[in-house]
Amino acid sequence: MEIYNSLSRKKETFEPLHEGRAGIYVCGPTVYGDPHLGHARSAITFDILARYFRHKGYKVRYVRNITDVGHLENDADAGEDKIAKKARLEALEPMEVAQYYTNRYHDCMRLLNVLPPSIEPHASGHIIEQIEMVKKIIAHGFAYETNGSVYFDVEKYNHTHAYGKLSGRILDDMQTSARDLDGQRDKRHPADFALWKKAAPEHIMRWASPWSDGFPGWHLECSAMSTKYLGEQFDIHGGGLDLIFPHHECEIAQSVAAQGCEAARYWMHNNMITLNGQKMGKSLGNFITLDEMFAGSHNLLAQAYSPMTVRFFMLQAHYRSPLDFSNEALQAAEKGMKRLFEAIQTLHKITPAGGGEDPTVEGFIQKTYAALDDDLNTPIAVAHLFDAVRFVNAVNDGKDTLTATGKAKLQQLFDGVLTDTLGIASEQQQTGNTAILHGLMNMTLEARNLAKANKDWAASDKIRQQLSDLGITVKDTKDGTVWSLE
Repeated sequence: MEIYNSLSRKKETFEPLHEGRAGIYVCGPTVYGDPHLGHARSAITFDILARYFRHKGYKVRYVRNITDVGHLENDADAGEDKIAKKARLEALEPMEVAQYYTNRYHDCMRLLNVLPPSIEPHASGHIIEQIEMVKKIIAHGFAYETNGSVYFDVEKYNHTHAYGKLSGRILDDMQTSARDLDGQRDKRHPADFALWKKAAPEHIMRWASPWSDGFPGWHLECSAMSTKYLGEQFDIHGGGLDLIFPHHECEIAQSVAAQGCEAARYWMHNNMITLNGQKMGKSLGNFITLDEMFAGSHNLLAQAYSPMTVRFFMLQAHYRSPLDFSNEALQAAEKGMKRLFEAIQTLHKITPAGGGEDPTVEGFIQKTYAALDDDLNTPIAVAHLFDAVRFVNAVNDGKDTLTATGKAKLQQLFDGVLTDTLGIASEQQQTGNTAILHGLMNMTLEARNLAKANKDWAASDKIRQQLSDLGITVKDTKDGTVWSLE
């Protein structure tokens, strides 16, 4: 299998460190808000990678982390922790916020048929490992302590190693373009980044360390957790394209400074979802959560889209290419998925014409797997599945023939690729019921909000209690009312 390595900037043949095994680490979400389309694309991309390795016979250890501490505003070394800020605004404990949105994320991943990772470590649960890694980096001369905070010495590291090798950035250019941030005066170089931050008096999330009561830097957590569960060297590190710099660049430097070697042998990055060529974002007003997708409640949506439609839509572009959102593309995905499942049902009903191999079917199989072996080229693989659909329909119409062996292999192709690898569930009724559930919840919450507006607190509380009895948690936030399945 060929995969594109972001580090070498070329396709390379995947050769695992351990024969028959694949170790994968993927940066998961920072859990301070509702999961959105960007979360879905990364999760689906690496879910397909792990599924395909298993389909090819590999034993896979797939680690996807949860960031619940240390990710500060604007991805900087200063400012408020994103989860702590959410907790302050909603008068909650930070871990209450983290748990709530972790549950929301898991709910959406189940609907999208994203399989759970082998291990899902939380940053807050690995403070000891992060402190130990900081100690190693200091001992090796690549970090320094200032006023209770510890910073990575990028300039010193760059003398003997190549800082910027993943992103292609040059250290001198980074100094020229560095932002003037609070806490910058504690650094020896503007590009230095925090390994450990001393907590301000008002900072909620803090732990004891040899340097201060504080918290780990955002970049450190992934280096520490990937090492703990996959070893000092492992096969693949994945994440979104927006993480290449600074997050993944810093991870490489930390691992080399602590361990003397690079951790990941292959770096894979999925591209962004865009709207009219522009990256989706809350500030731009084009941000769509997964709940809004499933319910059709965003003003950019022409209708509700089932989780399987959203997943199938994601397959229409190569994971390294931008994926532009449009209702037309989603509706086309919905129709295309329906054609696939109809063809599968038709295939079951076809009476084969004799036995023996079927060269046409062998061609579909070879081309489909060749596409997946070519850096998970899902749009080409799906195109070959549609070639098989046209063939099935031609056989059904009496315009072509299919042998018994060919029929069995076609069924295996649809099962092995469409279901097992691409993760498109064949339970259409299940996905339809999901959209109905979200629609009904929107109606129910509208009725509750109307009762609250009329100060009919008894009716409002009754609706909330009835939903709770059904296993549905309702939460009022400053951004509106949200719900989740318990």
